[in-house]
Amino acid sequence: MTDVRPTVPATTRRHALKMLALTGAAGAFLPHLMGRTALAATPPSEPTGRLIVGFSQEPTVFNPLMPRIEVDDGVHFSLFDALFRIDPEGAFQPALAAEVPTTENGGISEDGLEWRVKLRDDVLWHDGTPFTAEDVRFTLELVVDPNFRSWRTAGHALVRDVTVVSPTELTWRMESAFAPYLAILAETFIVPRHILEPEPDRNTAAFNNAPVGTGPFKWANRIAGDHIELEANPDYWGEGPYVERLVYKYIPDLTVLYTQFKSGEIDIIGSQYITPDNYAEAQTLSGRVVELVPAATVESIYLNMERPQFQELAVREAIYAALDKQTIIDALYYGLPIPTESYMPQQSAYYNADLPPHEFDLDRARTLLDEAGWEPGPDGIRAKDGVRLAFTNSTTSGNHLREQTQQFLQQTLAEIGIEMTISNMPPAVMWGEYWTQSQFDTVLVGVIFMTGSDPDVTSRFHSEAITVRGGRGANNGQYVNPEVDALLEEGGRTFDPEARRAIYNEVQEKIRADLPLLPMFQSVTVRGHKEGVEGIRPNINTRIDTWNTAAYYWNS
Repeated sequence: MTDVRPTVPATTRRHALKMLALTGAAGAFLPHLMGRTALAATPPSEPTGRLIVGFSQEPTVFNPLMPRIEVDDGVHFSLFDALFRIDPEGAFQPALAAEVPTTENGGISEDGLEWRVKLRDDVLWHDGTPFTAEDVRFTLELVVDPNFRSWRTAGHALVRDVTVVSPTELTWRMESAFAPYLAILAETFIVPRHILEPEPDRNTAAFNNAPVGTGPFKWANRIAGDHIELEANPDYWGEGPYVERLVYKYIPDLTVLYTQFKSGEIDIIGSQYITPDNYAEAQTLSGRVVELVPAATVESIYLNMERPQFQELAVREAIYAALDKQTIIDALYYGLPIPTESYMPQQSAYYNADLPPHEFDLDRARTLLDEAGWEPGPDGIRAKDGVRLAFTNSTTSGNHLREQTQQFLQQTLAEIGIEMTISNMPPAVMWGEYWTQSQFDTVLVGVIFMTGSDPDVTSRFHSEAITVRGGRGANNGQYVNPEVDALLEEGGRTFDPEARRAIYNEVQEKIRADLPLLPMFQSVTVRGHKEGVEGIRPNINTRIDTWNTAAYYWNS
């Protein structure tokens, strides 16, 4: 770990950043599709060609029920199917299910407790074994198996009495009504019973490194640290796939990722896309389609609430007051992201637009710390009751915009007597146990908090979703608030949209007041692909852009 605080005055540093925004961002504020609009095209009758997608983070989790991050999802969508999927308009569409169950079609009882799901009868696993209701039953039971390291049990833990009625139909009972469960099922990929059930330990099964799914592509090979190659599934039940080979290439340095997009070494620039500082140039590239796409990702500073430095609200408020996020947005991100006070995307019907606005105010930050008894020591760093106000901040190494944000924040915090040390790691390390097991002090991270279009955030903020304490979920900041727990539980039982809106507005108010995370902005991503690549559709309701690779094809 290194301390990279410079000696230039803060006013000079901030002025330089703002000048960068003025001189470097010219032409970078045009929110429209660049490049030549493609003419109507028709997919090929047989899979043809190869597509290379560049990711800045390496997919490493291939059992889709285990703890994972967004780039893992990017591969899962190509290999597996869920019962349903959520389209770009936020509507549920049948996938492995023959129809989406509703109260109108009898799939869900009026009280939300009894479920009946009908399945397709023409689905095969990649090894040729027929898919049946037994696979769904096995998946639902595996997710809540205490011996299995599952990613999320919210909703699934309420399922009781799963009954296979026939190979294409099953029923279950919910212990209590849970409104977000359809959205959770749309993010729950079904796994093969015939492969995993015989395994003595499903956490270490060979399947986890050579997955077998029902999706449009089959596993071909993986070169760790470099790429994953998938091949077309000729027996896919849906439309497509239209390309013969799909390659996910791992390029950790965002500058190199963009360079390979420019040079044509990759066909689609995936997560984390084109950095804002390259947008002005990217829109001039010949043979490329470049588009601004709002994303559900909220960039924030996650605090580990179990660290003694962050126990007091005054400390969290002071750090937030010292966060000059508007300058960061303007100067480093070229004005593209949207400032926010919530974890929820502003396109959501549940977004609370009335949260208190953030104000960058170093004097207020100092006053908060003074009044709370955090006094500067001989080295200028504040301390109280033997605890120094010092912590590490971590993110993905090679993400230069986040690294510049860290350096800027580090300098600003030093002005109010807080020491922040930068400690970055490769993605596979950063987003492994260091993140999921709450081993960090603070993290600079972009997170999609919602489940599709549903506002439920139980897995992120409920006290029983803290993995390191034996919970199931992704409350990695170890945030605990009994009032928030009660609201989330009430929201899960409530089906009326207006009543739910009131509940989740209050959840947002309490999160904003408690500041277990310091929200910076909602991402607006700069996405790009070669002209001639068809079928790409942004979808704010999924965690990753490669949600529909079955539809990709070359318009030659």
